Amino acid sequence: MKSLREYLYLNLPERMGFLNITPKVEEVVAKSGVKEGLCLVNAMHITASVFINDDEPGLHEDYKKWLEWLAPFDPSPEKYHHNRTGEDNGDAHHKRQVMGREVVVAITDGKLDFGPWEQIFYGEFDGRRRKRVLVKVIGE
Repeated sequence: MKSLREYLYLNLPERMGFLNITPKVEEVVAKSGVKEGLCLVNAMHITASVFINDDEPGLHEDYKKWLEWLAPFDPSPEKYHHNRTGEDNGDAHHKRQVMGREVVVAITDGKLDFGPWEQIFYGEFDGRRRKRVLVKVIGE
């Protein structure tokens, strides 16, 4: 069995944003030489997410609005107990929990085996600093 582990390093300039990382993940899969297997993509930070959905800007704006409604940014310690530690990102932890930590995609004939419109996204909820995403490919 073959395996390859690589990290993607990302730094989104805004506090909350989404980035299509499908092309970068496809490069790792191609480099691995795996023809049949699995690809794990995992946000390595507790205020970031990896998820699969459509690359449609209106949908991404809807996500931002919905997530802000669910867990509004508020740096005060009154809104989020977590902020009593000196942090200001209690909302980002909640947003990550909703959007998820990781995805696993099948590899078939050396390519990511997606359904129609599916793409892999990095979701950032406490941006403006460098974070990493693990891409782990295993298979034959």
